Amino acid sequence: MAWFRKDKKPLKAQDRRDLPTDVFDKCLGCGEILYAEKLAQNLQVCPSCGHHFRLAPERYVEILLDEGSFEEIDKDLYSLDPLGFKDLKPYKARLKAAEGKVGRKSAVLSGTGTLEGLGVTLAVMDFRFVGGSMGSVVGEKIARAGRTAVERKDALIVVSASGGARMQEGIYSLMQLAKTSASLARLHEAGLPYISLITDPTTGGVTASHAMLGDVNLAEPGALIGFAGPRVITETLGQELPAGFQRSEFLLQHGMVDRVVDRRELKATLGVLLRHMID
Repeated sequence: MAWFRKDKKPLKAQDRRDLPTDVFDKCLGCGEILYAEKLAQNLQVCPSCGHHFRLAPERYVEILLDEGSFEEIDKDLYSLDPLGFKDLKPYKARLKAAEGKVGRKSAVLSGTGTLEGLGVTLAVMDFRFVGGSMGSVVGEKIARAGRTAVERKDALIVVSASGGARMQEGIYSLMQLAKTSASLARLHEAGLPYISLITDPTTGGVTASHAMLGDVNLAEPGALIGFAGPRVITETLGQELPAGFQRSEFLLQHGMVDRVVDRRELKATLGVLLRHMID
């Protein structure tokens, strides 16, 4: 696709480089240069190839919930440093940098609201915050979201995006797999629906816990979903992996997810599912 200036002459690559970075985005799927404003209007889905760009949790709230219905819960929970962990930099410094980057104290935004008039509790993970890794606060917020859903008799929706367990918290991080799973079990006992929406990427302990425990597991197109990464598996097995391995379409073919849903159809799809599950 050619881009043009006001004088109708083609916009050269050098000209595009000189433009403000918020004017254009390059699609990672097909390489197309896209107007950022039009891309935002299309819910960050490439109109040429359908590649789904990663979204901030606030955008998922806008897309999934009825306007003005969202009320955040557990906003002030934040991680400590129980192990005094330091790798290339102290863990506390990583947390402070992540908080400054996303404007939130943890890798989860959670709250209550309505979806097509139906009461829901929603938790959305943020990959920008230390890779969306599941430390003790992430697990606690998702578990609390489950408890809130039970108290309100809501459906629960969790949008996952994570690199897995947070190594800086060691065993405290691994304990969150059991905590979130137990919270979901209580939701099941109460007869309330839980829908898991898996986005790019969702790996490690998150895949091994709440991301795959939905009554219905949905995934966005092209999302990387798995436990260990493709490189680790390739090196362990000593052989090439199938084309599209660990992408949402591959998992759909092999029964690991129930449906792959375009982001532009998510709210309507969730509405249909929830009405069926609640009835």
